[in-house]
Amino acid sequence: MTPSIRIRSLNSHPLNPDGDYVLYWMIANRRATYNYALQRAVEFSEKLKKPLLVFEALRTNYRWASDRLHRFVMQGMADNRAAFENTTATYYANVEPEANHTKGLLEALAAKSCVVITDDFPCFFIPTMLKLVSRKLNVSLEAIDSNGIYPMYATDREFTTAYSFRRFLQKSLPPYLVQAPKANPLFNKSLPQLSGIPHEILKKWPEASDDVLRATPEHLATFPIDHQVQPACFDGGMNAAKVTLERFLKFRISRYAEERNDPEHESVSGLSPYLHFGHISVHEVFENVAKLENWSVNQLSQESKGARSGWWNMSPNAESFLDELITWREIGYNMCSHRDDYDNFESLPDFALQTLEKHASDQREFIYTLDVFEAARTHDELWNAAQRQLMQDGRMHNYLRMLWGKKILEWTEHPRDALKIMIELNNKYAVDGRNPNSYSGIFWTLGRYDRAWGPEREIFGKVRYMTSDSTRRKLNLKSYLEKYGAQSGRLF
Repeated sequence: MTPSIRIRSLNSHPLNPDGDYVLYWMIANRRATYNYALQRAVEFSEKLKKPLLVFEALRTNYRWASDRLHRFVMQGMADNRAAFENTTATYYANVEPEANHTKGLLEALAAKSCVVITDDFPCFFIPTMLKLVSRKLNVSLEAIDSNGIYPMYATDREFTTAYSFRRFLQKSLPPYLVQAPKANPLFNKSLPQLSGIPHEILKKWPEASDDVLRATPEHLATFPIDHQVQPACFDGGMNAAKVTLERFLKFRISRYAEERNDPEHESVSGLSPYLHFGHISVHEVFENVAKLENWSVNQLSQESKGARSGWWNMSPNAESFLDELITWREIGYNMCSHRDDYDNFESLPDFALQTLEKHASDQREFIYTLDVFEAARTHDELWNAAQRQLMQDGRMHNYLRMLWGKKILEWTEHPRDALKIMIELNNKYAVDGRNPNSYSGIFWTLGRYDRAWGPEREIFGKVRYMTSDSTRRKLNLKSYLEKYGAQSGRLF
């Protein structure tokens, strides 16, 4: 059974036992495996003896809509269609051809349903959308948390440092490590079959064809989205996510602890975009790491001191990766699920607000506009290379992302301007943007999850300071600069 701590009722309407089907509205957990929301929908379908309709849609008028994001999501939809094809569930994919074309579609589907199950996600436009939808539907609507190992609402506490969150997890996480969603919620399930998607629905809102879901440049060009932001250098979907995980576990995790901060080595997992769009579950990733380590939960240390290593009793590489996957990723979900202002300057810790405001009028040697930053035309070769990687590939190396944000703070008139620019560039170009974890990274450069540092500096005050020169001394960047330097190729 789906754990109750992961279920949120969004309205007070009862089930409709006379409905034609159970509706799973897939919006964040865009996968057919390790998915608590799908599992919950299957449970209702079995209980009510009704067919299951899985509805996945893609709008055109979401913020930062582009060829890059559309293609990634559509590739996931193609994988999902194939995954549901030989099951007793019915999958319905709709890709909006023009803005507002799908207005009324969800309400029309819900009107014929027994219950609507959807995904809980604490970031971007989804919380507001769910609030609006909850008022429009006349049937029970539930949002299911399948975001992380630790349920978002298992605590009311907001954590302000990774250390405090890690220490808390070391006390509270163990029961959830043995409470994973089913790998395949539809396996061996003989649900009643839906005779077909209602004719009046398809007439007004046709299914996306297999051809459309291939997301070729020709098809992408027909949508009213940003065509300047071209597709990323990697594919989307469950299949690409699984290949990425397998490659990481086979070739990279053995070097993770030592090399993850080095752009010259491909030692990072590459899983962040797939986790963001729900093409893979953190539970599946964790399960595979545990299997690789031949690990079981009874090997956990009994001490909960908040240390970054030693608690799991795994290899240093696995422990380093799990600290990123669980501690650092899920602290962002903790923030976004408990605070509506997670993306506002005022959400920074008091020390950061005070010191940044104190130094807001400090003289800047360089001041750049959004356009200059976006075009990677600053005076700093390394910063420009990091920005080019973001624009060209759809991702940026983790360590350089920290430097990238620190320099934007240093080269803008006010910290509030820096924040706006970071959010705009990250959310526009990063496939894993618009996510609690990416907001953690942006706000970390301004002091979130950090402490006051000395000596107090101009512009930064007591916020942690980074320089391109120190980064060059720490890392071998020759190949990186050759690949993303000024002569590396066109942007867009």
